[in-house]
Amino acid sequence: MRVTPDRPKRTLQPNSRHCFVCGLENPTALGLRFYNTGPGEVTAEHVVPDRFQGYPGVVHGGVVAAMLDEAAGRAAMGDQVDRFMFTAKLTVSYRRPVPLGERLRLVGRLVRRRGRLAIVTGELRLADGTLAADAEGVLADVPEPRADPAVLEALGWKVYPEPDSLEEEPRGVAGPAAR
Repeated sequence: MRVTPDRPKRTLQPNSRHCFVCGLENPTALGLRFYNTGPGEVTAEHVVPDRFQGYPGVVHGGVVAAMLDEAAGRAAMGDQVDRFMFTAKLTVSYRRPVPLGERLRLVGRLVRRRGRLAIVTGELRLADGTLAADAEGVLADVPEPRADPAVLEALGWKVYPEPDSLEEEPRGVAGPAAR
């Protein structure tokens, strides 16, 4: 990938096998892939398939909220892939209908961290850059110690190889341009 001012260097974050948002082996999952794009920032691009419809042609609002929640949470995780946080509060503002079958861009940002809490934001933009939905959240560290890397691997929490073509993409993702 060529790094330019409008396309910074990206590092692929781990996915799991079974998560509703990022699960790559879950046939009912969205299958999103997130990239670290800067300190406290992640992005993902995705085309939501018809099975996540609310009103005709529109992504269900609960799915939009789940996508924003995941983006915001991953921004807090950053490159500490064994640090997990619970969502304590999430406020979503729906600004435009989110169309099915069109490329969407998610951005999650860490606003600040204070002790075991993090303040985060997420935004979902349409292909033309229009803000369709955004969220503000408060996350809390999972109280258990960080997970053992071997346990995470056994659960499928790892960086999976990137698909090389549209035919190999997980459900709902379109081609190399989505990366």
